[in-house]
Amino acid sequence: MSIQQMISSSGSLSIGRASQLLSLQRVDYYRWIDRVDYLSKITHEDKLILEEIREIIKEFTGYGYRRVTMDLRRRGNEVNHKRILRLMKDNGLLCKNKRKFIPRTTDSNYDNPVYPNLITGLDVTHLDQVWVSDITYIQLDKGFAYLACILDIFTRKCIGWNLSNNLRTDLAMGALNMAIDTRLGSKVNGLIHHSDRGVQYTSHEYSNKLKEHGIQISMSRKGNPYDNAFAESFFKTLKVEEVYLNEYSDIDDAWDNIQRFIEDVYNEKRLHSALGYRSPVDFEKEVALNTIA
Repeated sequence: MSIQQMISSSGSLSIGRASQLLSLQRVDYYRWIDRVDYLSKITHEDKLILEEIREIIKEFTGYGYRRVTMDLRRRGNEVNHKRILRLMKDNGLLCKNKRKFIPRTTDSNYDNPVYPNLITGLDVTHLDQVWVSDITYIQLDKGFAYLACILDIFTRKCIGWNLSNNLRTDLAMGALNMAIDTRLGSKVNGLIHHSDRGVQYTSHEYSNKLKEHGIQISMSRKGNPYDNAFAESFFKTLKVEEVYLNEYSDIDDAWDNIQRFIEDVYNEKRLHSALGYRSPVDFEKEVALNTIA
């Protein structure tokens, strides 16, 4: 029997006594009343939209109300962002960022050559003009794994990635080899590879691989993370919408989930405001069609 039923059946039974008999707190009753009152006032149309919102954020757990709005419009719903914000706020569906400890992933204590920043103020207008690379940590049940990624700035697509238990150069090389195999079927003129000054990216093995393919080398200024803001933004999305929502038992578990997120969700489906609320894959398809036309 619920608190409300007990009170209805006994006109003299107080809310406090009913709560005590059911081993519940008084606040639970008021929450229940508020919820019933809200559902009685919400329109049938809003209920249907709310169901779709739940479907969207079940797959894209890090979506805020603006991306949810755009996804609803893609599904044929004529809604504005203020309405979606209200529905998500009233139903506790606004995402909350979860912060975790960040271990050090960059070692700049070396004698390897460094290169100037070539992308400051650069107008990026096409695919394979600028690639950005970076490394982040991934929390496991015991210890950490490390993820290296390469993104195409123009389309925001992650074109290369690798996961490892260590921070050796092989970690970054795996991501670079994937990117090269994926994108450089023919020689690309003027491509710039941008990274921080970490030892992995300044290593002779890594820089020689770039030079071998005619790729220009660009690096952030020392101690300035904003020079690599695109990679930082990607990692923030990855952490909020995938990593922080899971507890990976080991590196294989992390690999499977991160692969799914990058390749099936982030690249294929996730809407990017900078791309006119299109996914990287959809945006690249449009660019290809416009190029042919």
